[in-house]
Amino acid sequence: MSAIKVKLVKGMSGHPEDQRETLRSLGLTRVGRERILPDNPSTLGSVKKVEFLIEWSRVEQEFKPFGRRSKALERRAKATKAAKA
Repeated sequence: MSAIKVKLVKGMSGHPEDQRETLRSLGLTRVGRERILPDNPSTLGSVKKVEFLIEWSRVEQEFKPFGRRSKALERRAKATKAAKA
C-alpha cells in the first residue's frame, strides 16, 4: 500500500482561511512539518488545493493515524488490554 509524504515549506500567514484549514486537516501546522497520509482521492484533492505551499511525493510506507484522537484511542486500547490480562 502506498502513501503520500507531504511537507509544509511555506508559512500559512497571508493565505485565505480555507487554505489554512486544508493545511491543518493534512496535519501541517508548522513550516517543516512532515506527514505520511493515505493515497486516496480525498487527500490528493487537498494536496492539489495547497500544492504551492507544500512538497509532496508518493512513498511505500504505511499510513499511521496522528493527532490527539488517535493517541487517545491507542491509550484506551492498551488500558483495556492490560485490564483483561
